[in-house]
Order: sequence, then C-alpha cells, then structure tokens
Amino acid sequence: MFVAFRARTAREYADFSIARRTLPLALIFGSLCATYVGPAFSIGFVGRGFHSGFLFLLIGLAYSLQNIVVGLWVAPKLRELKDCYTLGDAIGQKYGPRCQVLAGLISVLLCTLFSAVMISAGGVVLNDIFGLPPRLSVTVVAIVTASYTAFGGLRASVITDAYHFALFALLLPGILLFELLFRFDGGATAFYQQAMATTASGFQTTSPLEIVSFVMAFLLGETLIPPYANLALASKTTAVSRNGFVFAGLFSMLWFAVMIALGVVAKAVLPGSTGEDYVLLTLVKFTMPHAAYALLLVALVSIVVSSLDSLLNAGAVVFTQDIIRRFAARQDSAALKAGRYSTVAIAAVGAGMALFVPSVIKGLLICYSIWAPAILPALFLGLWIRHPRPLAGLLSMAVGTVVAILLQLETFVKTGVGAILPALICSLLAYALGHYAHGLFGRPNR
Repeated sequence: MFVAFRARTAREYADFSIARRTLPLALIFGSLCATYVGPAFSIGFVGRGFHSGFLFLLIGLAYSLQNIVVGLWVAPKLRELKDCYTLGDAIGQKYGPRCQVLAGLISVLLCTLFSAVMISAGGVVLNDIFGLPPRLSVTVVAIVTASYTAFGGLRASVITDAYHFALFALLLPGILLFELLFRFDGGATAFYQQAMATTASGFQTTSPLEIVSFVMAFLLGETLIPPYANLALASKTTAVSRNGFVFAGLFSMLWFAVMIALGVVAKAVLPGSTGEDYVLLTLVKFTMPHAAYALLLVALVSIVVSSLDSLLNAGAVVFTQDIIRRFAARQDSAALKAGRYSTVAIAAVGAGMALFVPSVIKGLLICYSIWAPAILPALFLGLWIRHPRPLAGLLSMAVGTVVAILLQLETFVKTGVGAILPALICSLLAYALGHYAHGLFGRPNR
C-alpha cells in the first residue's frame, strides 16, 4: 500500500489509462512477469508438477514462446498506432466503431473472469493465513486491490507489480533450494528418479488430445489480453515494448521450471491426496521454518494484488474507452471518474464470481478458451491485412465468443481437444465468410 501511495494519484485520464506512454523497460518487464509469477501460475504450476511432473513444463513453454513472438512482431506494431488506449481502439481503427464496442464488451468480460480467478487464488491464501471463510477472504482481496488501483491507475499498478515481482522472484527459488538441500532425501539422483516417475505418470493419465488442447490454450489464451496490451501501448518506445515481452518470455521459462520442480519435491513429501491449489502452501508450511512460511504468505498476498490490479485497471480502461466514451464521458475528468467507478464495479463482480472458480488452472483454461477465438483472429488479421473489412471483424468476434462459451456448458457436446480449437476454427471461418461477403455486398473499409 505504501509503494502504491508513493506512485501518486492519477490526475488525468491519460495517467490512469496508459501512464502517458512513459513506462521504461524495467517497469514493463517487471509488470509482465508479476502477472504470471503470481498465484495463478505459481500455485497452479506447483500443483500440476505434483500430479504430472514436467509434463506441464512442456505446456508452459508454449506460453513463453507466445510472449517472445508477441514481443518480436505484434507488440511493436500495436505501439505504433496513434491515439490508441486499448485493443478496442486498435480494432476500432481497423474495423469501425461497432467492432470497437463489441471488442470492449468481450474484453471487459474476460478481465472480470480473469479477476475472479486471481481473487479466488488470493482467497485460498487468506483462508490459510487467518482461517477466514471464503466470502470474507475474496472480499478483502478485492477491496484492498481496488482501493489503490482506482486512484493510482496504471502507474500505481505497474510500480507495485515490479516491487512484488522482485520479492517473489527471489523467495520461491530460495524455497526450492532449501527443500533440495535439507528436506529432499537422496540428492540429485533421487530428484531425477522422482521427476521421471511423476512425468511418466502424467503422460499416462493425459491423452494426446488433452496435451494439444493445453498447448493451444497456453499458446494463444493470454496473447495480448487487456493488461498486456495496455503495457504494450504504455511503453516509452516500440523498442521498450518489444524487449519487455521478449525478456519476460525468456524469464518465464526459468520460472515454470522452478515451479514444476517444487511440485516434484512435494510429491516425495506430501500425501497424494493434497489438493492441487494447496500443494505449495502445504509444502512450505510443514517443511520450512515458521518465519519462512509467514514470509511466503505475505509474498503470496502481495503478488495476488499485483496480478489482480493489472486486470482491474485494464478492464476499467477498456470499459471507459471502448464503451462509455463511445456515447458519453468525452471530457477528461468524466472519463477519469468513469474509470475509477469501473474499477470498483469489476472488482465487486469478480469477487462474487471467485466463489465459483473450480481451481486456478481450470479457471485460467476457461478464460483462455474464450479469449483466443473471440479476439485474436480479428486483431491479428486486422493488423496485417491492408484493408480489413468490418463485417469480417464483427462475425469473427461474435461467433468465436458464442461458440467458446457454449462449449464450456455441459449440456453441449464436448470435443476431445477442448473448447479453444473448435471455437478458433469457427472464428476463422466466420472471418473468411464476413470478408468475402463484405467484398460482394459492400465496400472495403478504407
């Protein structure tokens, strides 16, 4: 809270939304890393390492590759756009205002769903610290994060992210080193044998189609989600935007390896019935000094806040820029006020939805399955096609969103590769149909 206070209150909408496009490389890198070293990927990957060994490291590397590819080819192109505050602005410049509003609605929905997953993870930590009931735990997480995000905007979010990232990135590798040196019997040979056995078990219990689905989800599911897009737009230069994503992608490879290794260590220490989201907390609680466990809990709460504040700020900026400012609140002061109220509203809705999140990884996979088909085809093709056509963008986003949501419902037939692939195919087909139909019955959007 002190760090956020020192970041100062945003006085203008440009400060609140994109920090006046002045963020340096260190803050872009730190904020990107803080979003994924947080409880979602830390608690979730340790739990997956516990159950399936290094299988999930191979899946996580798809996420790392995505960050590098975005940094090299997509983020700089996005940063070059003028008067652009959100992905919706970018889509609006390519396809027109109706597409911008639809992109805004989808982005707000996904920011709220992602926020629910983060708040749920924070509730797990608070429940472990104080024994608070779930409703109170998620309420505390949402209130604390929304309080400074609503006033400080993107700059407060990014500065606290970088601070918490530094703390967390030092603490968890230190825990792994302690466990390997003092708690894991048999040394490197025993660790290797445990890792191979757990990984083999993971491959036996996970079908090839499930692995393909996971890889596609991690490759595409978080590609330029609103918090990442905001960072690309807020960077000082295109070079900063590019390097921030590339360096974050490289760091994520090391981070995922550390998290999976902690899960493998836990496999030799904890009962096999330990819940996926509780493996990390239980391992540290029963194997490390009490002071280290207390420090981990404090760090986890902090990093929950860092992951959540980026989502709340991005969702508020999207709602204000892509929806409210299309019809009202055109003055700077009105837009700033709308952004602050939107932050609180998204936090409140996310806290209510957090009570129904099945687990961290499952919650993320649901979000990934909707985001990729809903936005990515229209966004990427719009950036690279010289004259993208509005009907193509509308159909792609609408069909991708509807199909992805329907495939999450148990009343509809499940495919063997999850929701993301069939929904993505439908989205691409809808884009092609809209592109050629617009060419037959209308004029290209110039």
